[in-house]
Parts: sequence; structure tokens; C-alpha cells
Amino acid sequence: MMKFDHLNLPVSNLERSRDWYVGALGLNVEFEVPDTRTVALNDGEGFAIFLQEKTGVAPNGVALWFQVDDVDASYAQWSARGVAFAHAPRKNFWGYGPELADPDGYLWCPYAHHPARSWS
Repeated sequence: MMKFDHLNLPVSNLERSRDWYVGALGLNVEFEVPDTRTVALNDGEGFAIFLQEKTGVAPNGVALWFQVDDVDASYAQWSARGVAFAHAPRKNFWGYGPELADPDGYLWCPYAHHPARSWS
């Protein structure tokens, strides 16, 4: 078996990014390592994202997809909290959902899993 468990994302401002991931995406702070300017965030399903402050951060086309129960309901809830999206939920090459960017420009794409749907 192989299962992704952790992802490290370099960020330009740790506090700003931590606040965005917690406030916008609803991730939970698992722990912080002040010596390395790192915070571990958890999605509640066992996947951890390490945000680590670095200089010269560039997203380089990185895009991350995450599954939600209901795309339209999540979009409405997050929009009401002031989350800015690049576009509303729509059919994309990767499925149905909106797109949003974090403070460093990493693209996040929430989607709902619909195995019977064809997106072509």
C-alpha cells in the first residue's frame, strides 16, 4: 500500500499563510516548529500540509485538489466567509468545482467525487 501522508509547501510569510489555510480552508494547526518557521496543518482525514517559510517562493504551476462533500454548498459557505475564488464552480478538465489561490499563488481546487460522471 502507498498513501500520501504529508506535503511540504514553501511559503513567503508563515503567519499570513497559516491564517489563510485555517480561515479559508478550515484546516487545523497540528503543531508548529518556530526554529524552522514551520507549521503543520491537518485536514481532519490524516493528511498533513507543512507550511515552511522560505525566501524566493514561486508556485511554479503547483495545483492541489481536495475533495469536499458538496461543491456548491462549500462554495457558498466559503464565499460567505469572504474567500475569494478565481471562478465559481463549473465543469473543468479535472471535474466540477471552483478554483482559488492561496497567498503565494498555489492553486487549490475543491471538488466532489462523482465516479459515474464523465467530464469529457
